[in-house]
Amino acid sequence: MNLSHVHKRILLTVAAILSAAMLLLQGCGNSSGAGDPPASAVQSTQKTGTIHMTYVKSPLNIPSILEKKDQIFENAFQPDGISVEYADLDAGPKQTEAIAAGRMDICHALGGTSAILAAANGIDLKIVGIYSRAPEAFMLMVKDPSIQSVKDLKGKTIAGPKGTILHQLLLAALKKEGMGTDDVKFVSMGIPQASAALAGGSADAALLAGPATLKMQNEGARILTTGKGLLDATIVIAMRNDFIKEHPDTARKFMDTHQQVVTNYMADPQSAYAITAAETGLNQEQVSIMAKWYDFDPAIRAADIIDLEETQDFLIQTGMLEKDKKINIQELCASL
Repeated sequence: MNLSHVHKRILLTVAAILSAAMLLLQGCGNSSGAGDPPASAVQSTQKTGTIHMTYVKSPLNIPSILEKKDQIFENAFQPDGISVEYADLDAGPKQTEAIAAGRMDICHALGGTSAILAAANGIDLKIVGIYSRAPEAFMLMVKDPSIQSVKDLKGKTIAGPKGTILHQLLLAALKKEGMGTDDVKFVSMGIPQASAALAGGSADAALLAGPATLKMQNEGARILTTGKGLLDATIVIAMRNDFIKEHPDTARKFMDTHQQVVTNYMADPQSAYAITAAETGLNQEQVSIMAKWYDFDPAIRAADIIDLEETQDFLIQTGMLEKDKKINIQELCASL
């Protein structure tokens, strides 16, 4: 075989490949006849294959417990070919880190403090609903009978988690009595450690929430104050902004599904107590007591915006957020 024949065969092969490629591209193009839709249409109607969301059951997140137990979201999105994956991330910073890394689409029960800090530091998320308001679930507890009011805490040691709703409760309670952080000795520690410190006498007061409050009451502690009248203890539902933009229908359906779960629960709350007790390790009587502390209505109210703005002021006051990073809370919230 001479060189000219080789060249001809190569040219014929290249031409055949180009012809096939052109036919393939035409098949994917925007034609008025039968065939596949244009690429732009495919992209705009494409569904997310999997929703990645957090599962936070503590201290008493009844809607989430029901949703996972009864596979509410799995059943709602199954017709769309969408699966649901849960991540047990309780800590707010870990949730927002997962949002920033693109590993999480929905933080389903995120502290307002964590949402604000994340947004102020450039993490692109939106608050799309309120998970709960539970001011009475957050408490300042004491055992010493000589401590009868917040004023009696002057010079006392108070244990609790820094930078949280509980810490915010302490500052609000002190402020109401004309006091500040300099008037007490605040020691930062988790709720279990704060409970132990109060029980053992190394702390005069403890900032506690959820089942820990019932346990401490059984051990002789009493409530000095709750968050009622001081703050709303707002927990939010936050979504990755890209997720909302790319899958607006899915985002709306998620919130509509959650709203229906809350509506059904509110119509017959006692039906959820046994399931909640089994999931949390509480008994039904304890669940019944604690359930009354919670407002799970997901609608964002004007009062919620105010509470979140006050939360941002608390973060600035405690030095956890720089003043020049202050954000517009109204813009952080998105209506789906």
